[in-house]
Order: sequence, then C-alpha cells, then structure tokens
Amino acid sequence: MVSCVVLYIFGIIAVANGFYSSSDDVIQLDPTNFERLVLQGSDIWFVEFYAPWCGHCQSLTPEWKRAATALKGIVKVGAVDADTHKSLGQQYGVSGFPTIKIFGTNKRSPTSYQGGRTADAIVEQALSQLKTVVNERLGKRGGGGGSNSGSGGKDTIDLTDSDFQSTVLDSDDAWLVEFMAPWCGHCKNLAPEWARAATELKGKVKLGVLDATVHTQSAQRYGVQGFPTIKFFPAGKKNGQAEDYNGGRTASDIVAWALDKHQANVPPPDVYEITSQAVLDNNCAEKQLCIISFLPNILDCQSNCRNEHIKMLKKFGENYKRNGWSWLWVEAFRQPTLEASVGIGGFGYPAQVAINSRKGKYVVLKGAFSESGISGFLKELSAGRLTSPLVPLGGVADGKLPTIDDSEPWDGKDGKLDDVEDIDLSDVNMDDDDDAVIMKKKKVDL
Repeated sequence: MVSCVVLYIFGIIAVANGFYSSSDDVIQLDPTNFERLVLQGSDIWFVEFYAPWCGHCQSLTPEWKRAATALKGIVKVGAVDADTHKSLGQQYGVSGFPTIKIFGTNKRSPTSYQGGRTADAIVEQALSQLKTVVNERLGKRGGGGGSNSGSGGKDTIDLTDSDFQSTVLDSDDAWLVEFMAPWCGHCKNLAPEWARAATELKGKVKLGVLDATVHTQSAQRYGVQGFPTIKFFPAGKKNGQAEDYNGGRTASDIVAWALDKHQANVPPPDVYEITSQAVLDNNCAEKQLCIISFLPNILDCQSNCRNEHIKMLKKFGENYKRNGWSWLWVEAFRQPTLEASVGIGGFGYPAQVAINSRKGKYVVLKGAFSESGISGFLKELSAGRLTSPLVPLGGVADGKLPTIDDSEPWDGKDGKLDDVEDIDLSDVNMDDDDDAVIMKKKKVDL
C-alpha cells in the first residue's frame, strides 16, 4: 500500500514539474536554448522527447539519468518536454513518447535512437557514435569494428546474440540479416556483393551479418541449418517474425528484392502543419516534391471540416508513399510570404501546390480541392506529365525555400470569435440629436 502511495505521489510530482531538475546531469532543453546548445555546439547530443503523462517516459527516467551521469563530459544527454513544447517536437517528427534523437556530426539531420532503454544500452550506443565521429575526423569511414571473415563492409552491421533483440527486433527499420559461418565458401563469395548492396540500400534497408557459429541462439531461433541463410525483418513492429529471402546473390538482385519490400512496408508519411522554417526545410529540402495545402481559416472551416481535409491528405499520402513525397498544410493567411511565393493569397481556399525545391519551382492545383480533383493532380505529378508548367518560386533565392514565420500549432479545437461587449442603447436619448439635425437642415435650406 505504501509503495502504491509513493508511486502515485511520484507520478503527481513528475506531471507537475517534469522528470528532470537542475541537479541532474540531464540537460533540460526548450525552444529558448535548443538552437544554441544542440545545433550550434560541437558536442554529440542524445535528446529525449517526452511527455509528463507518459508511463514509458517515467520508466526511462532513472536509466536516462544514469546514462547522463556516466557520459558526463563525453556525450551530452538532454530532454525536451514535448508536451509543453509541441512545436519543437513537431520540428523533428515526434509522434510518440519517448522519442530519442541523436544529433551527431550533421546536426540538421538527426538520427533516431533504436537501441535498448537501459543505461548500459544508451551508453554503448553513445560511445559508438563518438567512435564514428572520431573516425570521420581521422578520415576513416564507419565506426564499427568486427570480423572480416563474413560479409562485413563499411555499411554492414555486425550482430551478436546480445544485441540482436535491441538492434534488429526492437528497431523500426527494415533489416536483411545474413547468418554466416567464417569457413563457408558461399559466404565468402557473397561478402563483396553484400557490402555493395548495403551501401546502395543505406537509409532504406539495413544489412546485418551474424556469425551463426558463435551466436548460436539467434541462429537456432530462426531455424538456420545452412550457410549463408538470409532473413528479412520488416520495418515497424516485428513480433520476432522473419521472412525467408528468396532472391539472387548479386548486389543488384539483393537491392531490387529489398527495395520491393521497403516500398511495400514503408509507413505512410505524416501530414505536418507548417509552424516554423525548420518544418518546411526538413520536409521539403531533400524531397523530390513536397505537397502543401492551404486550408481555410478555422472560423470558415471548423475542426470537423479541417480534420476531414487532413484525413483526405493522409489518405493520398498512403496511396503515394512510394514516391517519397512530403505532405504539409498551413492555415490561410498564416504565412503570407509562402503564399506570395506560390501565387496564392487572399481568396480561393482551400488550395494546393507542389514544390520541387531542387529546381526552385512549383505548380498549382487547378482543379477542385476534392478527392477527384487532387487525385488527378497527383497522377499528373507522379507520371511527370503536367498540364500546367512549373513556375519559379517568387521572391526566393536559388537553392532556398520561402521564409516562414514562427507560429503556434493548431490546438485541434473549433475557432471562436472574440467576445464583443453588448451596448445598451435604451438609455441613449436620440431626440436632441434629431432636433439638431433638423435645425441644421433648415439652415442649409435657407
């Protein structure tokens, strides 16, 4: 009973004050210091985006503190209350809690942490990141070591029984894993092809290598009886399940097979509200196309109406996810510079444009903002046969995107008109004024 009370009190304190204090080695981050400390600094950062009401976040807290203390002076460990600072979480695509991001050498493109939720696992991953940075400064590629007897390469990942669960099964990435034996001739023949495929698939499907003669537990779990045996683990929740690889043994065969699986299993893109420059840059700068919808003011299209629009956009995102486009929306009149740069503004909402940031050009949806109208527009974009020509972005320098003003994200609620105080005219005597008007009129007539 006492322990339940203590946990209850701890939960109340955590919700009220957050999980971390100034006495912890975890650095508390918010929009006022994130740019200066994380993005402008030279340190490696592990940043947890959490919500005070999240049970998994509460469970992670003591481990996160232990890791921060162990890594003090080596790797920075921070935390963002993404429930309070929603725009900062949204900037980095945070949709669940806790989400951990690693800010390494390229601070503008952080990677997602996919390891275990213990202090030991966090520290191990942090030291691996540190080794990668050091090797890059020495002019080397990659941070991992490992045996050269298998299909190892600079972009392949060596796996063991101890890290297979956290690295492969608990990750959101798709994996191809080769179970090999050092003495196996076919494994040696596969090695250079596997390494080339890993490089070509980087960022889409991860390729791992496990020495099944040493790490027998994982090999037995997946029924490995011959070498090499290749198993595919799809993106997202895996539940320990794997699929047999049945493609060829050349790099091109492996890549083609893996890309088919990647495209089929890739989750649909989210539809982000444009609330800062970072949201636009992160979602448009490196994409072939970004589809931006300008939705009516909340007073003209209340929450149900707006949610229907967003629901429709998410459906199109699912249908066209293989194209790798990004999907954004913004409220009418909220970003005047953006609207001016794509020839939209003042009327005609909802509206939609597709921006090719690499070319600095855009095209506007000419049909209706409806399921059929947008469908026709997207089919043209996908086929590369537009009925309207691409137009250069207005008032935007080469290689840049339109300027965005920081704004608060939509709270999901209906809009309300500002209250206007009623004026009681019952006590106002209009007779004297009327007489004065009549007298003035008579003087004018004279």
